[in-house]
Amino acid sequence: MKKEPRSFIPAAGHDWLLAFYDPLQRWLGAAAIVQELIEQANVQAGQRVLDIGCGTGSLAIALKQQHPGVEAVGLDPDPRALAIARRKAGDAAVEIELERGFADAIPCPDNAFDRVFSSFMFHHLSRQQKTTMLSEALRVLKPEASLHLVDFGRSKAGTGGWVERLLHRSSDVRDNMHIESFMKDAGFTRVQEISQRSTLFGTVCYHRAS
Repeated sequence: MKKEPRSFIPAAGHDWLLAFYDPLQRWLGAAAIVQELIEQANVQAGQRVLDIGCGTGSLAIALKQQHPGVEAVGLDPDPRALAIARRKAGDAAVEIELERGFADAIPCPDNAFDRVFSSFMFHHLSRQQKTTMLSEALRVLKPEASLHLVDFGRSKAGTGGWVERLLHRSSDVRDNMHIESFMKDAGFTRVQEISQRSTLFGTVCYHRAS
């Protein structure tokens, strides 16, 4: 029996928006958010790093530019986004590995990575997919290695504003209030919210798990 292809949410939410994805990310200040995530991970030369839901490859490319001795791998189900990522990597003259695949079925062996990144992908997943994705991240991480995740959250100071309240009407985004619980359910034993940052789209929260 022929297997039906899996559906997925494109990086920009809709295929027709993909051409505007990178300009929108620049306008929203995504580079600074990604930079903070990279710095928190304390990546070292010789390590192998996976970016789950890499989209158009911005994080993997920035990582490779800053840490040439790192092996950077990007994973995403969207072939159009991966095509853009390959072109961007070529323009930046960096070598990254790009694979098509899903976050809840990572096509990599156990204990393959020293760091796993996830940026603004978690809220696209269903509740079951969130737990499975985190279990997969734990599986492909080496012992004592770490996952670094940034996504929408809620301001501890209650200063997120109306955009944040609007975002949290979505049940998938509301689940982000329980990221640490999802991490523990997936098998991580050391989980922590590292920091928060205010953006035009409300608060984003940085998490670490190992």
